[in-house]
Amino acid sequence: MEKERTSKISRKTAETDIQLSLNIDGSGSYDISTGVPFLDHMLELFAKHGCFDLTIKATGDTQVDDHHSVEDVGICLGKALKEAVGDKAGIFRYGFMLLPMDEALAEVALDFSGRPFLAWNVVFQQETIKTFQTSLVEEFWRAVAVESGLDLHVNVKAGKDAHHVAEAIFKGAARAMRSALAYDPRSKGIPSTKGSL
Repeated sequence: MEKERTSKISRKTAETDIQLSLNIDGSGSYDISTGVPFLDHMLELFAKHGCFDLTIKATGDTQVDDHHSVEDVGICLGKALKEAVGDKAGIFRYGFMLLPMDEALAEVALDFSGRPFLAWNVVFQQETIKTFQTSLVEEFWRAVAVESGLDLHVNVKAGKDAHHVAEAIFKGAARAMRSALAYDPRSKGIPSTKGSL
């Protein structure tokens, strides 16, 4: 029986107050309230398609802008992933997904390498989705990558509708992470010749 891979993160600043819990080996259940409805929707998709149990309760200065809440939730999710994954022994480490969402097509490749990097090749045709700024999708994933030590490459190969593009990215990231974090039955140790990640 592998150890339970769970984490709880709390973060409180002058701008946001966030409580987040994550179970990597969950069933895709979620209870999410960030104060940013579109982000809630994306994170629900992320939890469902990653089979992650995810609870987030966040408040922030959304009367000013959504930026602080979106970035800080990304920071917390990144920290939670890093804590829950632990030493990474026995995981596949790498994940990849080419995910269609109607006319949109997102390619997500990632490596739980411990060396954070975000390669972002995404163009949104609209600047907002209702009131949500599409530029915040990149800010969110940069925060996740930096805090989790994730090498994350996102390439959008097609897509006119910004909602579909964002949805393809979140679902694609979830599926890629699900593959990367699964246990490899043929490899019990750290998946690196260095002996640590």
